[in-house]
Amino acid sequence: MILVTGSAGHLGEALVRTLRAAGKAVRGMDVVAGPYTDVCGSITDHRTVLEAMQGVSYVLHTATLHKPHVVTHTRQQFVDVNISGTLNLLEAAIAQGVAAFVYTSTTSAFGDAMTPGHGAPAVWVDELLQSQPKNIYGVTKTAAEDLCLLFARNHQLPCVVLRTSRFFPEADDSELQREFFEDANLKVLEFLHRRVAIDDVVGAHFCAIEQAKRLGFGKFIISATSPFHRADGGAIRQDLATTIEQYCPGTIDAFKQLNWQFPNDIDRVYDNSKARSDLNWQPKYDFAHVLKRVLAGHDWRSELAQAIGKKGYHDIEFDGIPFPV
Repeated sequence: MILVTGSAGHLGEALVRTLRAAGKAVRGMDVVAGPYTDVCGSITDHRTVLEAMQGVSYVLHTATLHKPHVVTHTRQQFVDVNISGTLNLLEAAIAQGVAAFVYTSTTSAFGDAMTPGHGAPAVWVDELLQSQPKNIYGVTKTAAEDLCLLFARNHQLPCVVLRTSRFFPEADDSELQREFFEDANLKVLEFLHRRVAIDDVVGAHFCAIEQAKRLGFGKFIISATSPFHRADGGAIRQDLATTIEQYCPGTIDAFKQLNWQFPNDIDRVYDNSKARSDLNWQPKYDFAHVLKRVLAGHDWRSELAQAIGKKGYHDIEFDGIPFPV
């Protein structure tokens, strides 16, 4: 039995959908009732967690308060859900004798470390970069990662932490980005450096289950494979379009055909090479693949992403913006 927390969210639903389609025994848990939620309750409730963990061999822990909740929820709520909730799950996993625990974290944990100085090259983001969380979201996610390490070391619970980049289909939180870029234009560009398809995130979680026992503990960046290299850090801040064309010939003409724009530069590049080598993860959706989909007249999103749709993060509207920042 595989327990998926956050089963009503983007990734949680994707995991439950995929596992069910493969005929796997899966139990979805979320505070929100729905077709992919079998246990309706909070991970902050110790008794509910113990009940949900019965008969479970693997845990895929995606439930969390996200960055969009920073303005609408208290810091204590972030601590309760993201740290205490994770602790509840880890303790229940030990009691149940779970074989592997996979924790969905975020590249947002790197925080201010991803902001280059004036005139500096784009930041190359790999697992060696030191995290500098800039809000309570990042702080609580990194704290939960440390709990996973603690339980792997002290209780021999195989734990894998996946720091995922953007995979949500909602509009960007930056007003400037929304104003100057068509949404599909912006999302496809992000596959160069800071976005991943939800299908590939699902695949990474399954790879993590398979490799957890061998690894004991591991922390990995999960993002689309970038065409860039570390040495390109200066070029992608000075002449992005030409640098993209160098690795993906035909891009400039394709953007003209689509009436899309290039940004002036990008400030970071996520490096997924460790996940590909250590987890044997083989992501399918990169910039070239997604651009080809669009040119063929398809939605930039995969079929799975389209089936899940846009969920949002709040129950109310915010005067035409995705969420308050």
